[in-house]
Amino acid sequence: MMARVLAPYQNMRMNLSLLSDRQYVLLSAGFLFCIGLIMVGSASMGVADANYGNPFYFFTRHLIYLAIGLVVAAVVSQVPMETWNRYSYWLFLVALVLIVLVLIPGIGRRVNGSMRWIGIGGLTIQPSEILKFAGVLAMAAYLWRRQEDVRSGWMGFLKPMAFAGISVGLMLAEPDFGASMVIVIALMAMLFLAGSPMALYLMLSGGILLGAIGIMIAEPYRMKRLMAFTDPWADQYNSGYQLVQSLIAFGRGDWFGVGLGHSVQKLFYLPEAHTDFVFAVYAEEFGLVGVLLLLLAMVTLVMTGLRIGQRAERAGQIFSGYVAYGLSVTIGIQAAINIGVNIGLFPTKGLTLPLVSYGGSSLVMMFVVLAVLLRIDAEASEPQERAVRRPGGLNDYR
Repeated sequence: MMARVLAPYQNMRMNLSLLSDRQYVLLSAGFLFCIGLIMVGSASMGVADANYGNPFYFFTRHLIYLAIGLVVAAVVSQVPMETWNRYSYWLFLVALVLIVLVLIPGIGRRVNGSMRWIGIGGLTIQPSEILKFAGVLAMAAYLWRRQEDVRSGWMGFLKPMAFAGISVGLMLAEPDFGASMVIVIALMAMLFLAGSPMALYLMLSGGILLGAIGIMIAEPYRMKRLMAFTDPWADQYNSGYQLVQSLIAFGRGDWFGVGLGHSVQKLFYLPEAHTDFVFAVYAEEFGLVGVLLLLLAMVTLVMTGLRIGQRAERAGQIFSGYVAYGLSVTIGIQAAINIGVNIGLFPTKGLTLPLVSYGGSSLVMMFVVLAVLLRIDAEASEPQERAVRRPGGLNDYR
């Protein structure tokens, strides 16, 4: 299945074979992290100075998160994929418990009307970021163990989606509609790549679409966002304000941008300029050319992750292959939704741009994701006899 998906990119891969997959990951991720550091500093100076008396407040914290992420990535890269497989369900359970804790008054912290964070001392943790990672691991472990069941019948398909439904239900209670969408799409993509029957896939997709419409209608604030998305200029000073300001930023950027630090929209016109809408400020300061470079780096990272998964699967490392697929799709889907929100293709979701936006939990978990991808790449290059095989093989470690 994955071979057909990646077929159009094989010639491009041959032409660019001077670099290894590991180098593509490091270069594209490094470029995005650098852009993120620069843009968080640029986009947050005004609000940081006004709220904290220090224009470099968010820049400094972002730099600290990058340092923490590097240390965490160095540790995670030493963990064998066999260990992730063995403890994947437990990690998923821990992530669910953290989501439940968020919903308990006194433990969870409410920001902008949503309970999405747990405060620990002076730090805040966003459990949904952990759940996205843990959900991919758990789904990969299930597909590794029950691949034939997934391909042949209803139960093998519905069991993992039932657990996904529980996690999504908890996140909707926060509410966190954006992260819920990312998890559902990523897990469904993994099922699709595992060869689940197309009829089941289409039926479930239809059900999820109807459920999403129902959720939008049931909550007035979501309905407001939807109406603002369809015609933001009709209420440009209220429900459509954020999108209108974002579109103005894109318009001002033109071909080459207004220059680093010269954005006007970040000066209290565009809310969340250094988090959810950092892409709009980037487009204003670097223009269409800068946007295309960022998109190229993001696409390169996602496609390289998929290639790593394909190579791991061919080497007999089924679990690792599905993990690489799931993590790559998660990055791609979240980036697509964030960019789509910034340019008015989707209603506002409250999602960060991976590797770029400000946010400690998101940034550190991106380092974890990259470390796991690099670990998969390294193990896929090892001799075949050390591969993680299907259940029943010589290396069955269930």
